[in-house]
Formats: sequence, structure tokens, C-alpha cells
Amino acid sequence: MDLHSLRSLNSLVIYLSIISTGLAFAQQSTDRGTASVEFDSVKGEDQMVATSGTRKISGVYPHLTTYSQSRKDGKFFKNRHEECGIGAVIPWADKLWMVSYAPHMPRGSDHKLYSIDKDMNMTIHAESVGGTPAARMIHKESGQLFIAHYAVDQKGKIRVIDPEKMPARVTAIMRHLTDPENYIYLFDMENMFYEVNVHTLKFKKLFHDPIPGYHGKGGYTSQGKVVVSNNGESVESAKHWKVSSKFKNIGSEDRGCLATFDGSAWEIIERRQYTEVTGPEGVCPTANGKEDPVWAIGWDKRSLRLQVMENGTFETFLLPKGCLNNDAKHGWFTEWPRIRDIGEKNLLMDMHGMFFSFPKNFTATNTAGIEPIASHIRYIPDFCQWNSQLVLATDEASIQGNPLTGQPQSNLWFGQIDDLKKWGPRNAAGSIYMDDAVAAGVSSDPFLIHGFPRRIVHLASDKPVTFTLQIDREGKGKFENYQRIHVNGYTHHILPEDLKAQWIRVHSDRNCKATVSLHFSDDQYRDPNEGSEIFQAIAGTNDTKINSALLFPAKDNRHLNVINGSQNYDFTQFGFEFQVTKPNVKLAEKLTPHAEFSVDDASVILVSKESRAIVGKQGKRTVLRLPKGPAAYDRPFSFGHPRMHREVESERLMANIHGTFYEVPFWIVGAPALYTKMRPVCTHNRQISDFTTWNGLLVLAGLKADAQESTHVYKSDDGKTALWFGGIDDLWAFGKPVGVGGPWKDTQVNAGVPSDPYLMTGYDQKRIELTADKDTKATAWLVYK
Repeated sequence: MDLHSLRSLNSLVIYLSIISTGLAFAQQSTDRGTASVEFDSVKGEDQMVATSGTRKISGVYPHLTTYSQSRKDGKFFKNRHEECGIGAVIPWADKLWMVSYAPHMPRGSDHKLYSIDKDMNMTIHAESVGGTPAARMIHKESGQLFIAHYAVDQKGKIRVIDPEKMPARVTAIMRHLTDPENYIYLFDMENMFYEVNVHTLKFKKLFHDPIPGYHGKGGYTSQGKVVVSNNGESVESAKHWKVSSKFKNIGSEDRGCLATFDGSAWEIIERRQYTEVTGPEGVCPTANGKEDPVWAIGWDKRSLRLQVMENGTFETFLLPKGCLNNDAKHGWFTEWPRIRDIGEKNLLMDMHGMFFSFPKNFTATNTAGIEPIASHIRYIPDFCQWNSQLVLATDEASIQGNPLTGQPQSNLWFGQIDDLKKWGPRNAAGSIYMDDAVAAGVSSDPFLIHGFPRRIVHLASDKPVTFTLQIDREGKGKFENYQRIHVNGYTHHILPEDLKAQWIRVHSDRNCKATVSLHFSDDQYRDPNEGSEIFQAIAGTNDTKINSALLFPAKDNRHLNVINGSQNYDFTQFGFEFQVTKPNVKLAEKLTPHAEFSVDDASVILVSKESRAIVGKQGKRTVLRLPKGPAAYDRPFSFGHPRMHREVESERLMANIHGTFYEVPFWIVGAPALYTKMRPVCTHNRQISDFTTWNGLLVLAGLKADAQESTHVYKSDDGKTALWFGGIDDLWAFGKPVGVGGPWKDTQVNAGVPSDPYLMTGYDQKRIELTADKDTKATAWLVYK
């Protein structure tokens, strides 16, 4: 149960302690390897044209890092190039092809088209025109890969559609409804809908902005319809929409849409935020799949929404969210969640920070088999199987509102599906209803419960009602009554671990306003002892001799700026060597962390600067309380205060507070993060002075003075500076989040006045201790927002 606040009925002194305890895993090691780069003249500039290397750390080859521009000197200098996510990856012509993207550049940019061979040699193609692309489809009849503005034949020859002539942030490519042998459709983020001749590349804009939304996403063709999605909203463009006027009225939750086009008319299926649209044949659709089901995944404030089109009609299914990073109504913070074939029995689905196994034969009447794999931190725009490996693209380091990174950069991760299972726990939550009007006798949409070990249902209503919970055991759409639960205000029900069912739904015996929320958690958390080897070089809280440092991915080159006291270094992009540089006082001042939280006897106290209107609150500030780690964090270490927060994956924060890492969502770029929606990742209890991402790697500073070099540890020649390198999802190996604290300890409280909110989510073992100096009654105050 997520306990947000306590309300006391009497004046009392109270001590409340909430405790979570200890489980993790280790990663394999490889040799340290080498890397190199080639330059040539491209469009009048000396630019990177190829890289090669063997160095691999935690699934990342640093030499495959992409940047927003490829100038030889590496200086970041162009406006509107503040991001460099990898928008699409796809195997083709014996290589892995990918494109990087800028934030909003429909007419092109300095971002590139890349190909990688089986020896991990990367070519940066001179034909590159950049832009903001994420689309890819193999057109079987012509034997071409269409990716962004490019057409690539089976020998790797590249043709380009000029983005100055066809401006578009290409986000989906689909088969044509009437002439699929000779034409394809292109859909862009502004909802522009193009028809392209696959032979001549001549194009025609069929529609300028036919549907609601300003952030187009997925698209797929089947059953005589093109299905497209949009996950953000701008009401100013409503006059262009080719839909019924009823869809132009902006309701409180109307953002983006799921829509269809049958060759003559557009139809809005739902006014909610949708991203991926695909089917069983995925990025390689053929005429054989013209009647296949279509799957679309989106979300609202309650849960994930899975739509399935079968026989031209749609059915809705609900799934829990692994995190809240992607929830912003503008839709900018989702990138492109996907459902893709990775060479396994089932497909892989990624949405809201969680991987799911997704059956290839999933239909509206055959719904068994979706189950969670793991949660993750990596921000993943696309993924695929290539060269017998799972490949994850990333949107890693942007500089949109992020002053602690010099230039945008991203990389790939290579591994296996079993590696994902060692990442984050299967923790998720969602709601069927959230303070919604519910009609008597009307069944809700089905909500996924399969695959989660621990499950609880919270039920609340504005009047006495009886809810009936129904389950579908086999995923055939046959629901049976499971439990009747009377609710007079609030109650909860724990689903037994031996309850075997795919889906649950609910209906009420009376009209009411209701909340029905489901919280799921794993039963196998990581033991920190299992991850001790990978992190053994990082200083613990009791170590007295450490190598601390401040970190900054450079702006004037592609190195990592490292400051250790008065000593400055460039840690080099390809050589992975410390080179002494001149002191940079201004940079040191900019990077120096300061205390941003406080501690009392009860807990860590965090004053969040987030907009309270966004989280439905009034007043000027949000005071949150978090579990405490060792007392050593109550005061500065020998090097000063550890860095508290940094954007290490694009468009969300990683916070390091009192020995625990947390993931914290943004709502608006550059605005304060939403700490009320944070989730704990791991407890490290180390002296981590600074952390960042660089060259696709997580970098940690704060190592033991006698740390030995390894796959993960690199030291300066004088031995005075050392850094740890790994993958962002290595953080799970520190072990599960643990801590002790509460909203009150020996605190004088007043009757009816709630405590500050205290974080409970993400901790698997929770115990509450209550003491008071007089008889009293304390109650939980539960808020579902």
C-alpha cells in the first residue's frame, strides 16, 4: 500500500519508522579494448566519417556514440541541435542501420544516417540530411529499406528525399492501401500525410493536418485501413482536422488520438495519447498480412491503454505503468515506445519504463501471455535483433534545459533478452478508475494482472457500493465472478499469489464516483552482495582515502572534463586516457554541488520546487519526506556534498539522496522536476561525488584511493584520479532500495493535521512502528493522483 500521509485524531507525540530491507546481480567483464576514428571532408567541413573499436563496457561500445554534429574539432555550435537521440535501428543489407534526430528540424539538420557492420565498424554516411526521424520499414516488393528521408537498396546504395522539398519529421512509414507495390505512406509528427513512389521517390502531400494532436507517432496498414497515432496536443491547429467537430472540443483529458484512414475518410477511435501502432509483421509488412490485427499502445492518467483492431473494430485493454516519466500531456517525453520482433518466441514491448513479453498471436479474442519482464532506466526510442544480439537505441544526453552537459550524445546497448531480466523489478501500478463517474452494472475494460507476483487492489467510492471483481483466466474473453467487495469509503483486497488469471475487470451495483487502483510488485529483489564485485572500487561511507571528482561532458570537444581539486583532466573520447589540462575555475564553480535537502530525527526532508498546479496541489511548496541511509550522509564528506541530481537520460532526472538513487520525471523541459512522482532505483551507500552519462556510459566518481584498474575502472597515470564506467541500468546491481524513516519522530502533532507525505512506493518490505504519549487513533490518508 502506498502510504502518503497520516492524520491524527488527537494531539500526541509519535514515532513512526518505516523500514525496508535487502537483494542484486553481477555483470560479465570484457577486455578494455581500443577505438579509432576517421575524418574526411563532408559538405565543406572536416567531419567524422567512420569509427571502429573493440572496447565494450556493460554492453556499450563507446566508439559508436552519436553526436548532434560530426565536425572534426567536436565543438557544439548550432542552435536547435540540442538533442541527439537514436530514432530508429533496423538490420538491412548485412548491416545495422540507424538515424539520429534533432528536437524539431523538419527541414533537416546535422544529424546522421549510420550503418554498422558485424565487426562494429561504423560508417557515418555523407548522404545524411538529418532532421527529426524515427520511421523505418522494409518494402518487400522493391527490395528497399525506407528509413527517415532515405531509401536504401539491397547493396546499401542510398537515395534521399530532400527535406527542404518534403519537410517532415518522419515518424511512421506504412504500406499503401491501393498500390502497395509502387507506393508507401509517410506520416510525420505534425500529422502531415505523404504518398511516395518507391521507384522515383516523387512524393505528394495528401493531407496537411487531418487529425487532432501535434506529436504524431506510429502508423500501420491492415484490414483496409491505415491506423495512426498522436500523443500530444495543440488546439490551435483544430481548423485543419478532417474529422467530426465533436473531436475538436478539447476535454480535460483530450490529448492526441488514435485514428484510421480508409482511403476516403478519417475516423477518430479515441482522444487519448497513443504512440506505437504495429502488427505481427512489424517493420517488414507484406501482402500476406493485409488482414492481420493491429496493436496500438498509449496511456492516460490512469494506466497504459492497448487497443487491438480486429475485423475493423477496436477493443481496449489496460496495463500498469512502470514509471511516470512519460505522462506529460504534451507527449514530448515518450520518444517512440515499440513492439518489435527480437528473434524470440514472443515480441518485446516497451512502454513507460517497463519491458513486456508480447505474444505474436495476440488478438481481441486471444489475449493470454502478456507479462512483465523488467523495469529499466534507459530511454529507448527503438530496438531490434541484429547479429544474434538484442540492440537498444537510446536518447541519452540532451542539453535542453540541462546545463550539466556540454553537447548532446547517445549510443546503443548490445546484449540478450536474459540481461534485461536482471535489471529493475516488476513493479508497476495503474488504475481502472481514478475518481471517475461509474455507471451501475457496466463492466470496466480488462486490466492485466498476469505475471506480477504480488498484487493488491485499492477501492474507494463516494457512497456505499458493492464492487464485483471478475477475472479472465485463459485470455479468451470469458470472465467469471471472483470476489464481491463492499466499500464504504475505502478498502483493499490482496490478490492471492496462486490466483491464475490474465485479466481482471470490475463493475459496481450503484452509480458512484470511484477509484479502483492496482499496485504490483516483484518478489525477487536484488541482493547488494551479488553486485559487490562490479562496484567494489567505489568508496563506501566509512572509507577515508578516496579519489573524488566533478564531471562534465565537454562542450569544446568530445572528451569528458574531470576536475579533482586543483587538477583538471580531459578523459579522451577514444583513448580513454586522462590528459592534464589547465584549471577551469568557472567550470569548477558551476559543477560544485550544494546541499539541497535536510535531515531531522524522522527522515530526509526535501522541498520540491515543482509546479504544484501540475500535481493538483495548492500553495507555494511541496515538502516531501524520504527514507534515511547511513548517518554519514547527514553532513558533507571530505570532498563536500555529493551531487544530488542530474539529467543522465534525456528528459528525466536521476537523484542521489542519502545513499539512494531515484528516478524523477520532468513535466516541462527546464522546469523543476516532479519529485512527487519519483521512484527509488537502488540504495548504494557509497561516497559517489558525481555522476553523469558520456559516450553512452554511466560515469561514477568517488572511488577508493587504492582502486585497481579493470573493465569498469580507469585511473590517471599519477593514480590520483579514477572513474568508474558502466551502463545506466547497472545501477540496479547496487541492490534494492532500503531505508528507515517516517513523517514523525517524537513530534508534537495536532489533531486532524496531516503529516508531510512520506515515500513508500518501490520498497518491498515495509513495517510501521507507532508510539504515542497518550491513547490515540492514527489513520492513513490515501490520495490517488
